[in-house]
Amino acid sequence: MNEFWLCAGLLLLAALAFLLIPVVRGRKAQAEEDRTALNVTLYQERLHELQAQHAAGALDDQQLQLGRDEAARELLADTEGAQVGADSRRLGGKIPLIAALMMPLLGYGLYLNWGAIDDLERAQTMAAQQPKTLEEMTARLEASVKSDPKSAESWYFLGRTYMAQERAGDAANAFEKSVALAGRQPELLGQWAQALYFAGDKQWTEQLQTLTDEALQGDPAEVTSLGLLGIAAYEDERFQQAIDHWQRLVAVLPEQDPSRLAIQGGIDRAKQRLDPQSAANPVAVEAQLTVKVELAAALRDQVQPGDAVFVFARAVTGPPMPLAVKRLSVADLPTQVSLSDSDAMMPQLKLSGFEQVQLVARISRSGDATAGEWVGRSQPLASSTREPQQLIIDTADGQAQ
Repeated sequence: MNEFWLCAGLLLLAALAFLLIPVVRGRKAQAEEDRTALNVTLYQERLHELQAQHAAGALDDQQLQLGRDEAARELLADTEGAQVGADSRRLGGKIPLIAALMMPLLGYGLYLNWGAIDDLERAQTMAAQQPKTLEEMTARLEASVKSDPKSAESWYFLGRTYMAQERAGDAANAFEKSVALAGRQPELLGQWAQALYFAGDKQWTEQLQTLTDEALQGDPAEVTSLGLLGIAAYEDERFQQAIDHWQRLVAVLPEQDPSRLAIQGGIDRAKQRLDPQSAANPVAVEAQLTVKVELAAALRDQVQPGDAVFVFARAVTGPPMPLAVKRLSVADLPTQVSLSDSDAMMPQLKLSGFEQVQLVARISRSGDATAGEWVGRSQPLASSTREPQQLIIDTADGQAQ
């Protein structure tokens, strides 16, 4: 905030300088008038002196007249520009001085009414103190919407954060508020519908249909709505509709978008469900990875039995969200778990849809699967691997690569 007030102060000084120039000029004009009055007084004294010398016979009439003319010329030379000074004084009177005194008060009052000092302070705070965990980000966004409940952007990002924490109900409320403030924009409607779908235990409703229809009417390429319609259709075994929606989604995604591969895998599975005997629509064999998870001996005194342990597989090249995940606790370690297509978080994102995956085991005391205290990671391996794998949790989460 110091930089802001410094800039504001410099601008105020510049404005005051323009207002105070007439005042300074007025003072200069006053000095000119005082000098003119002195010159007139000296002129009159010179005339009295010449007249006295003439009366005493020291000067004749011609010399008297020459002396008067010389004194008059000197007076004119000394008072040249006096009229301009008088005009400047009239312009540099009380009004500019009053305006200069009122300027800081007026500027401060106008900024209190139309300024955005709170937004600036929040932005600087966010930039200076980057959140280290998803919980910190959530707490900061919750504080932001509490202090400024009319910020559509804050509600939107809070909704996205809630979705990352699998708090779909809270996300739906946040997106609803964002829509109320920013208007019924297609992207916001799609996000709102998606949150409602997962909050409602994946039950399709008339409200969801209305929201996605409105979003696609406003933007036929609205990706969240297209993806959601495909998911809902697949879950309801309306496989041809799922294919249609996902094909529209693939068509609008950039070529380098990593989610294209996953969506295409969903399309292939939907086609296989439509025609299981068709050789033209082969489907990948269901992937299943077996992994033994252990805790390094050096960490046993630094964890608690109730700490959450997330074991998941994610694509080496593709979307960052886990493809399959299971939740355990430290008390369960060591243990062996299996990750397969049946553990997929979303039907179009399955292990079999990706050639290479990475196994991760994370201890998170807060229960956040995206960040924790300790982690173990495997090297990339084929999703079709059948040999049992081993994961040792032995690295501080912030140091893991």
